Amino acid sequence: MSSPDRSGHPGTLFGELLRQRRLTAEEFSWEAERFARKHGIKATLGPRHVQRLASGVRADGRPLGPPRQVTQRLLEAMFNVPVARLLEPVQASVSTTPDDLELQARIAAGRNIDASTVKLFQHQLDVTRVIDRRLGAPTLVGQLRAQIDQMDGVLDDVLNQPSQAGLAAVLVDASALAGWQSLDQGLTSDAWAYYNRAIRAARYAQSPALEAYARAGKAVVLLDIGEIQAAVDLTDDVRANARGRVPDLLLSWLSAGYGEACAANGEEERSMRAFDDAARAMPATDSGDTPYLVFDSTHLSRWRGNALARLGALEAIDVLSDVLGRLDTSFTRAETTLQVDLAQVFTATGEKDAAAAHAKRARLLAAQVGSVRQSKRLAALVG
Repeated sequence: MSSPDRSGHPGTLFGELLRQRRLTAEEFSWEAERFARKHGIKATLGPRHVQRLASGVRADGRPLGPPRQVTQRLLEAMFNVPVARLLEPVQASVSTTPDDLELQARIAAGRNIDASTVKLFQHQLDVTRVIDRRLGAPTLVGQLRAQIDQMDGVLDDVLNQPSQAGLAAVLVDASALAGWQSLDQGLTSDAWAYYNRAIRAARYAQSPALEAYARAGKAVVLLDIGEIQAAVDLTDDVRANARGRVPDLLLSWLSAGYGEACAANGEEERSMRAFDDAARAMPATDSGDTPYLVFDSTHLSRWRGNALARLGALEAIDVLSDVLGRLDTSFTRAETTLQVDLAQVFTATGEKDAAAAHAKRARLLAAQVGSVRQSKRLAALVG
């Protein structure tokens, strides 16, 4: 088993961290391979490459150039430290304990989080969201979870408060998306954990709006596991506390969420009243105060149609059919839900041909976006 550096004296912070952790190049190579596989990062680090990164020089003694982008991403995800810092020359000091060194590295990572870095994280997340709504979670889950781990790992160590709040806001957004992805894949425990992460991050961001958004997200998990009354109570509490403290668009979304929970509980009058409240709260134009929220009158109608379908109301057919004609074709995941809703209503009314047509389309879309959740709904309808 070889040591990280043939000379026994690591030349970079990366090498010193390996020495402090008593990891050989082979051991770290194995650890990196497992980490990359778990987080969906297509990178490998052979023992010789590890040795070069630890020493800071090539085998012939020439200075080591910057590693490939995918290698940088892997190292930064594993250490929560920028690659530039990891590859800086360092002299091991007898007065520096492993704990000191780890803390110094973490603080250095936190120092690198500024407004421009936060914007980069947000841009990466925005791209992920667009791909998610078109192609679904399977293509993105590893990448998004790695980004969340990276942001969450450094959040406590950002000493600049505005930068910390900005990073926390992106983390709320990312964690809520991961929660929704997990739920769509049938991973309810993972979804619950990600929404809890989002709530914690919202408190770092000191944002009542973000906290309300994250808390309300948990209600869908409660509905999926049969905790209907808990979902009603949660959405009612979140909406009540949000009044006068959050943007109108978010309040509209929260009211719709309460309406969905009431519909699941069979409370038709209260559900429709909540959707009426949502329509009244819906602003004429998007103020841009809720970039994490993709919601408008079309999505509100889709949500209302879903509630009507839950309640077995014939009105659902007209509402959902109208939305189907207006829905942006890029919202593949949303159309999947809509098609299942229509299949459910037509099944209830005994219109077998219409139900079969919508079920066929829904089955194709569910497979396309990898939606275990909607596939289960379809299976239940067939049963």
